[in-house]
Amino acid sequence: MKRSELGSFGGLYQVPEGGDPQVLVASADGAGTKLKLAFATGRHDSVGHCLVNHCVNDILVQGARPLFFLDYLAVGEMDEDVVQEVVRGVAVGCKENDCALLGGETAQMRDFYAPGEYDLAGFVVGIVDRSLIIDGSRIESGDLLVGLDSSGLHTNGYTLARRIVFDVMGLSVDDELPGTGRSVGEELLSVHGSYLPVFKRLFDTGVIRGLAHVTGGGIPGNLPRVLPDGLGATVDRGSWRVPSVFQTLQDAGNVDRYEMDRVFNMGIGMIAIVSEHDVDAVAASAAERGIGSRVIGRIVPGEGVAYQ
Repeated sequence: MKRSELGSFGGLYQVPEGGDPQVLVASADGAGTKLKLAFATGRHDSVGHCLVNHCVNDILVQGARPLFFLDYLAVGEMDEDVVQEVVRGVAVGCKENDCALLGGETAQMRDFYAPGEYDLAGFVVGIVDRSLIIDGSRIESGDLLVGLDSSGLHTNGYTLARRIVFDVMGLSVDDELPGTGRSVGEELLSVHGSYLPVFKRLFDTGVIRGLAHVTGGGIPGNLPRVLPDGLGATVDRGSWRVPSVFQTLQDAGNVDRYEMDRVFNMGIGMIAIVSEHDVDAVAASAAERGIGSRVIGRIVPGEGVAYQ
């Protein structure tokens, strides 16, 4: 049960009662330089939606479902229409993730931000039964990596992407981004996907041994974060089709694959680590929600990520 009133100094949330001891899981993040695309296009709803999904995915990897979210919006000149659009995007993301928008702060700092610009950050708190926390301790050599499709760049790699698209390619936000069939603005403002619908019903089954949210650092920077000491992973580059937006950025920017793998998600937004007997359960749950998935590698003795 949630209790909160607009205008109060603090938001209240009554923690659900349950038989198993429960643990709160919290995370915070910002929308980053994806905001520059919002400024350029005049479209401000998707960045709020992206921020919620990003934060939800971050606590999802430990098996938590979100309880509530708070946002922080800092602006130069207060434009009520822009503020409403940003907050509307946050509200949509919260609703889709069954998460209460419990409160937030809108700060006006005229001498800090340029006119028309703002910064956006979010804070999420979730909950998980102590016995169901996903901490990677059950991961074993031989387990398989199931990669789930991303919906685009998500919220990482935008500094490099903007440099390539605007400085190297000389495009505007309204121009078509080659290979995508969409404008630069449409492609680069694609909403960061939430994987909560895929996994929330699987957590109780115990099939998920580990989850890695592929954010800044790509697969090599994020997968090792959830692996126990003494275990690494091999990833088969040819096991999935890299979306055209990444190929376009790589070719136009003359970026080597090593850097691409460490800046972008390259089409894989979340990785589930499961035994080979449980691959079908993850694939079926993803397919029900219109998300593609496939085995992209396996857990091996060692450390780090090696590509094949």
